[in-house]
Amino acid sequence: MANSKRFVVLALILMMATIMPLIEARAFFVFGDSLVDVGNNNYLITTARADSPPYGIDYPTRRPTGRFSNGYNIPDFIGQRLGLSGSPLPYLSPELTGQRLLTGANFASAGIGILNDTGVQFVNILRMFQQFSYFEQYQTRVAALIGPDRALELVNGALVLITVGGNDFVNNYYLVPGSLRSRQYALPDYVVFVISEYKKLLMRLYDLGARRVLVTGTGPLGCVPAELALRSVDGQQCSPELQRAAALFNPQLVQILSELNSEYGADVFVGVNTQLMANDFVTNPQAYGFITSKVACCGQGPNNGIGLCTVASNLCPNRDVYAFWDPFHPSERANGIIVDKIFTGSVEYMNPMNLSTIMALDSRV
Repeated sequence: MANSKRFVVLALILMMATIMPLIEARAFFVFGDSLVDVGNNNYLITTARADSPPYGIDYPTRRPTGRFSNGYNIPDFIGQRLGLSGSPLPYLSPELTGQRLLTGANFASAGIGILNDTGVQFVNILRMFQQFSYFEQYQTRVAALIGPDRALELVNGALVLITVGGNDFVNNYYLVPGSLRSRQYALPDYVVFVISEYKKLLMRLYDLGARRVLVTGTGPLGCVPAELALRSVDGQQCSPELQRAAALFNPQLVQILSELNSEYGADVFVGVNTQLMANDFVTNPQAYGFITSKVACCGQGPNNGIGLCTVASNLCPNRDVYAFWDPFHPSERANGIIVDKIFTGSVEYMNPMNLSTIMALDSRV
């Protein structure tokens, strides 16, 4: 009996010895939509998925992963620069167990929005309340592994990225002419409503323990190849209505982040001006080495902007010279440009500070 007890104690010591170094690395959590999904939708019965070729054509495995990209997406590039071995795994992945839990998790799900009725056409997706519910479940699992105090410390010390909001316009308000939400609200009132709901989500995220949160705005919604194909008179001019939506939404988002930081007495929420970041290479693609920001690399129809990318789609031979991979999503290289600005951008890109500054400040705590 004494020998068996010693064996159990020794096993526990060995387990903690292997876990301890990993806890010292900063965990990374991701919430949001297809711009940051790394494969959760692969495990759901939904049409919002990117698990078939040619998605992933430039990923190291050359296989689709569930990322809406030809290769890496924004969480991948951030994770690499945080010193993680890779982007946090999808929360629904059966591989996310044991020590892998300690580096974080990705809860994002393509098709979702701030509002629960956004993305209903995709049926089974992880809406924000479900992502947060899984985050609670995650914390219970980690507490069982390393204890509740250390689990809370891990979550409080983590970096969090949340990217949501674009679908509330593209796949809700403007999805069809005379949509329910467009009949219910004039655009300025709809933006106020969406922002108020977003504020509730961010407050809930704080209640769940998040203390450093990168909050992205929407990109230039009217300028993606899908909207050029559907709404532009010549395939070149951005959709004025969707651009107006982004112009109304993003400043109000910055305002609520400032309000929340004042309320909490710390710079918990950091605004990421993805509209400006993407607009740089959308308006002047050649300056960034792109040949076009009007036509997607993979797609069909005008601007390769109709539907998602499939094996039957047109496919460009060099993805690095296209700003957009498919009708809605940036190419891997464009994602890298965005992340560069997340790390080093001035206050007009990152408010109140960029991620390099955050990492330097937090390392001194």
